[in-house]
Amino acid sequence: MASLKNMSRRARIATGGAVLAAVAAGTLGTVSANASAPAAAPAANVKSATTTTSTHLTAEAANKAALAALHAAEKENQKVSVAVVDRNGNTILTLRGDGAGPQSYESAEKKAYTAVSWNAPTSELAKRLESTPNLKDIPGTLFLAGGAPVTAKNAPIAGIGVAGAPSGDQDEKFAQAGVAALR
Repeated sequence: MASLKNMSRRARIATGGAVLAAVAAGTLGTVSANASAPAAAPAANVKSATTTTSTHLTAEAANKAALAALHAAEKENQKVSVAVVDRNGNTILTLRGDGAGPQSYESAEKKAYTAVSWNAPTSELAKRLESTPNLKDIPGTLFLAGGAPVTAKNAPIAGIGVAGAPSGDQDEKFAQAGVAALR
């Protein structure tokens, strides 16, 4: 091939244009090839026997239960926090009542989580610590009275936790008022 210096100006422009056209065609060809590639396969539908369906409280129901627990505490002049968690222990909502102590917020969530995890009131679970003291070492749990499970068809679907009253028995009574509001 002749050197570009030995070519006329017109020949150099034509050669440069041809090179640019070839590069552009290669690039556009690549883009075109990628654009026409087949789409990803659709998501596979699995057999219904390999899945489960779970029941959860609606946000409205969680709010209704939490307000019922808070109002029950207010009727007895108790300043508490109320938490509602779903079946997986995720917080749906937490209400901190007027004047409730700063520790009550987290305690209410942990009581709710503990109640739904074992599908039992936390007052009953606290009694289990006598025979199995290492239960208290499970992260996120609080084995003090004040948590109540919410069930549907005998399966736990949520937990309600109350904290801040002078006794766990009072906290649990208020949590039970929240459960009763869902019946």
